[in-house]
Amino acid sequence: MKSFTYERPGTPAEAAAAVARTPDAKFIAGGTNLLDLMKLQIETPTHLVDVNGLGLDRIEATAEGGLRIGALVRNTDLAADPRVRKDYGVLSRALLAGASGQLRNKATTAGNLLQRTRCPYFYDTAQACNKRQPGSGCAALDGVSRQLAVIGGSEACIATHPGDMAVAMRVLDATVETVDAKGTERKIAIADFHRLPGDKPEVDTTLRPGELITAVTLPKPLGGKQVYRKVRDRASYAFALVSVAAVVQPDGSGRVAFGGVAHKPWRSEEAEAALARGAKPVTDRAFSGAKPTHENAFKLKLAERTLNAALTQARA
Repeated sequence: MKSFTYERPGTPAEAAAAVARTPDAKFIAGGTNLLDLMKLQIETPTHLVDVNGLGLDRIEATAEGGLRIGALVRNTDLAADPRVRKDYGVLSRALLAGASGQLRNKATTAGNLLQRTRCPYFYDTAQACNKRQPGSGCAALDGVSRQLAVIGGSEACIATHPGDMAVAMRVLDATVETVDAKGTERKIAIADFHRLPGDKPEVDTTLRPGELITAVTLPKPLGGKQVYRKVRDRASYAFALVSVAAVVQPDGSGRVAFGGVAHKPWRSEEAEAALARGAKPVTDRAFSGAKPTHENAFKLKLAERTLNAALTQARA
């Protein structure tokens, strides 16, 4: 691990200013992803700004009837909150499907949204990876791609977003709140927060340099039956081959988002119109334009079957 400097600011705006003024600086909270990347020298920050003391660890009701989740709320606490379990069950289930109890005790809401891909070529510094080293190429395109994206990729990158929480946040239409070095606050719809790779796969989100996530807001509860279903190679401590977050209403309508298939949580509002008519039209529309590799084409059928299972569970 390379040497770095460290500070603990007193306010969110001070934290944003510290990162903005220091080249290659990074925020650190739970550190469950960043520290691993630093040990491998994939991330080499010159300065770490510790945000754990900023008081962003509360879950509060909003005037609109939703919830405001502080950026530093730990995954364990968020999944166990009675209001989340009652009104946003898909979020609680998604969180509990991720990582291990030890990691959930440390991982934060903001850090979960910002975790980087687990593409094996991103982690192998001997391999070409445009996400790790822009312009070096993408070894995954002709390599082992079983875990990687089937839709939304590009000639520069076919990595996937690895998280579970973001998939549930996407189906719930959450909003990400931020502050910058000048103290200016911004709200970003979760649909616009994560990027597709295009020709800049090294940029995962629409955050501006130095911008700090302060909270994630959930709208008022959707009701209906909420299901999160995750298919993976092991029963625990593994990333999704395909996951489905579904909110199904009594009339059969609802919302669906997929994980493990793209560079960001994948949702097609147009495809959701087919929910009441069964799973297959939903997946046909949601994955229109998919470009799987020969190794991961099975994900399209797996997504259909996983959605079928989720809908059966929700409608039971």
